[in-house]
Amino acid sequence: MSQAPFTDAQVERAIAALTEPGRFEEAEARVAGMAPALQRILGEALQSGGWFDEAHDSQIRKAASVEDDAERLTAVRTLLAEETRVGMLVGVAVGWELARELGPPEEGDGPREGESTGGAQ
Repeated sequence: MSQAPFTDAQVERAIAALTEPGRFEEAEARVAGMAPALQRILGEALQSGGWFDEAHDSQIRKAASVEDDAERLTAVRTLLAEETRVGMLVGVAVGWELARELGPPEEGDGPREGESTGGAQ
């Protein structure tokens, strides 16, 4: 499927639309049912990117072995924040590819389930 890339303005409008109240309720319900498969895909993507290799294990050991309690807490929090950011970014990439795989709705189908009819175009 060959699709023109989105402009920065289109992406910014779409991101702004995501702040609408209740925007994620249906998506959360749908994703909950697909969570095991999505979690497997995320794990495979992280694994293939080297996230679970020896260097990562070394960072975990390093953070856990800091002697000073406050410094150890900071090191663990920093590592968790980094893991969260990477997981979110990979999750977004997986979601983006899933959307590309699903493709645009067929002509005359109307908006997809849960899709706003106004806003980000």
